[in-house]
Amino acid sequence: MNLHEPVDMLNKTLDDLTPEEKMRIEHMKLHEKHKGHESMHAEMVVILLVTLIIAQIVLVEWKKRHYRSYSLMTLLALWIIPFVLSLRSQYWRFIFFWLIFSCITALVMRKALRKPLAGTTPRLVYKWFYFIYKLSYGLGIIGYIIMMFTFFGLNFVFNQPPNVWMDVGLLFVFYGLYYGVLGRDVSEICTDKMAAHVGYYTPKGIPTRHLERNVCAVCGNQLLTEVNETGVIEDTYKLSCDHVFHEFCIRGWCIIGKKQTCPYCKEKVDLKKMFCNPWERPHVLYGQLLDWIRWLVAWQPLILFIVQGINWMLGLE
Repeated sequence: MNLHEPVDMLNKTLDDLTPEEKMRIEHMKLHEKHKGHESMHAEMVVILLVTLIIAQIVLVEWKKRHYRSYSLMTLLALWIIPFVLSLRSQYWRFIFFWLIFSCITALVMRKALRKPLAGTTPRLVYKWFYFIYKLSYGLGIIGYIIMMFTFFGLNFVFNQPPNVWMDVGLLFVFYGLYYGVLGRDVSEICTDKMAAHVGYYTPKGIPTRHLERNVCAVCGNQLLTEVNETGVIEDTYKLSCDHVFHEFCIRGWCIIGKKQTCPYCKEKVDLKKMFCNPWERPHVLYGQLLDWIRWLVAWQPLILFIVQGINWMLGLE
């Protein structure tokens, strides 16, 4: 169906029009409204590009010079902006899942920030955020598969229009990426606070406690197995700096908490050696992907809002 094919409005009312015909009419109205405004549109494109470049430079310098304030503001933007936009657009499904995630995460954060820190709290916190990480990873994979099936036309086998399958695929990808990014940022704060409360880790300087050989510096609990032994519940992992940890704790520290140094001596951790299984490497790459798209989720709405404000002040529509 041609997008520019005229619609016979004499024989049909607005209620009788198909969605495709309504879309064509809206497109024709929009095209007619902006006809002859090519120079103004070019100015708007230039404003958008310049604002994006300046905003990217500001964000990079802010992150480099004041990482803590940058991380906190990014987390607040990630948490609040999509919720406000959903309220405005009445996306009740997103609001429902957002409220569930926020309530449970708030309870987990409360336990992680409480003093004194209970011995079971670090593993509980890592389990919750590791579950969110796995769930976001799975949602992203499912959404990607659905979109690939749509590209290959498998939706017609089930007598479904392609736009429905594509919307479902994009929805899964969005939920996976959004909660993956948000969960990693919150878990980073919890990781720092818990490790500092245990006493074997400080962001800067020397730890306040001496690390015993049979104690995990992440959770502060004893190690029940040796490095080369196979544990009944969990194995023990040794880094290149010879410090040993519960395998679950050090994996949560590196993947969920976004740390790539030893929790005690801050020596660089070789993630390729830790995740030598090729089936585990995608988890590391997925974590890096979540870090790369953070600015897209958190800062792009603000950047576009600034661009609209500039266009409004200059009288551009």
